[in-house]
Formats: sequence, C-alpha cells, structure tokens
Amino acid sequence: MSNFLDPAILFFVFGAFAGAVKSNLEIPQPIARFLSLYLLMALGLKGGFALHKSGFTLEIGLALGLAVFLAIIIPFIGYLVLRTKLNNYDAAAVAATYGSVSAVTFITATQALDQYGIAFGGHMAAAMALMESPAIILAILLANKARASATNSKQSTGISKILHESFTDGAQLLLLGSMLVGLVSGDDGQKIMAPFSIDLFKGMLAFFLLDMGLMAAKNFEGLKGKPPITLFYAIGAPLVHASIALGLCKLLGLPLGDTVLLMVLAASASYIAVPAVLRHALPEVNPALYMGMSLGITFPFNIILGIPLYTYVAGLTY
Repeated sequence: MSNFLDPAILFFVFGAFAGAVKSNLEIPQPIARFLSLYLLMALGLKGGFALHKSGFTLEIGLALGLAVFLAIIIPFIGYLVLRTKLNNYDAAAVAATYGSVSAVTFITATQALDQYGIAFGGHMAAAMALMESPAIILAILLANKARASATNSKQSTGISKILHESFTDGAQLLLLGSMLVGLVSGDDGQKIMAPFSIDLFKGMLAFFLLDMGLMAAKNFEGLKGKPPITLFYAIGAPLVHASIALGLCKLLGLPLGDTVLLMVLAASASYIAVPAVLRHALPEVNPALYMGMSLGITFPFNIILGIPLYTYVAGLTY
C-alpha cells in the first residue's frame, strides 16, 4: 500500500486517468526526452559512486553474468511460447520486447528499495545496460530466418548495423558514461552532484511517470482486436520471468536488493530501445502489438503491483 501511495506512483495513475478520459494534458516531447536523460544520468552517477565504495567483487561479477544470461534465455523461451499462437514475426517482436528491459521500471524499483530500506549494489545499473541488447540481436536473427524461409531468399537485416545501433545508443551511453564519472570522481564527486542527482531525483521521476501514464493509456487501445494470448502474456510473462530470476539469484546466493532488481529487470519489457529497432528490422509487425503490450499493460502492472509483489516474495525467501 505504501508503494501505491508514493507520489511518483500516484502521478502515474493520474496520468493514466487523464489519458483514459481523453484529456488534452500532455508533456512536450523535448521535456519528456530531457526527463528521461536526466533519470539515466542520475542513476548512472549513483551507481558509479556506489561502485567506487564497493569495488569489483565476485558477487558483482555473478550478478552481471546472471543479467546477461537472463537477457538471452527469456526472449528465447518467449519466442518458443508465442510462436504457438502468433506468426514468427510477431512472436520474435514480442519476445524481444519482453527480453529487453525498461529503464523507468528499474529506476522506480530503486526508489522503492530506498523507501523500504533495502540496500542494493550500484553495479545493478550496469546490469540493466547489459540486458538491453541481447534480445534485440536474437529477434533479428529469428526474423531473418523466418524471412528467408518465407521468400526462399537471403535477404536479411544487417546484424552489424543493429549491433552498432544497440551499443552506441545515446541513452545507454549516457548511463554507462555517468557511471564511469561517478566511479572516477568518488566521494568528492558525490558531494558536488548531490543537489542534482539526489535532491531533484524524486520530483523528476514523478513528472516523468505522469507522462508515462498518459502514454500507457493511449497505447492500451492498440491491443483492441489482438489475439487473447497477448493479454495473458503481458501479465503472465513478467511473473514467470521474475520467478526464474528469483530462483537463479537464490542459487547464486545474491543479496536481497540485487535479487529484487534482477526480478524487476527480468519482469520488465522495453518500450523505447527495442521498438525503435524493430520498426526498421521487423516492418512486418504492427508496432501497436508490442507497444500496446509493454506500455499499455506490463509497465502499469509492474509500476503499481509488480515491484511491491516482487520485493515481498523475494523477502520471504531471505
């Protein structure tokens, strides 16, 4: 209940309501873009400062390795399940969307853990960055295979171009660059940047979630007429993926905070990076399908119910 009463979450709910009643309330795109970049920069700095204090340990290596493993196995499992009800192109697109991650869901989860008093490693921001690209690459490979089978040709989307776009994406570079700045500047840098990266963070997150609520309401309409499996998968997949992450985290002995964040990352779905690539790599798929699922259903579910649920369930096992 405390998570639902958090001002940032309430602003998301308000935004969703405003979008549902067709209000003309909107956040100008340049401002929304600035807010997104600010949140990534602040998160990267926070992670870098934390890494400066902790250093690189075996535990950190295990967490990052597990993040990459989850980013590979989740879209592969998703594709096998989805192709039983959807065509190969749709299955690949949705699997990639749910195999990648949502930065805003992750950022919201870090704020929730701070509120609950649960510590987590600064390296988890790096884990988020590492989980963004594997699903995109897998989707392109699957789509190329399906396209070649359907046309008996070798026409395909260039993997090298996709790899370059994935690893040089501005938002991802900003996150990693900010983390490096925090790592190098250490405690002195943290004191200097605190008014920017800490004091303003909560208000900026609330403003951004207002915009996300408006977008979620609009994208939900894109699911009208879609196969029933899309609705079930949009809720069921996050729960299954979070459970897989929990089991693997327990197996490796990762701490509670890192476990919760890996559960959140596994349960989240991309609505920025992956859709941007899929529009070019998979033109056969209507973006309303994967955007409606990820932003219209999964994102609100995780923000309002998922994060406290994953935290509670993980806490029962520690």
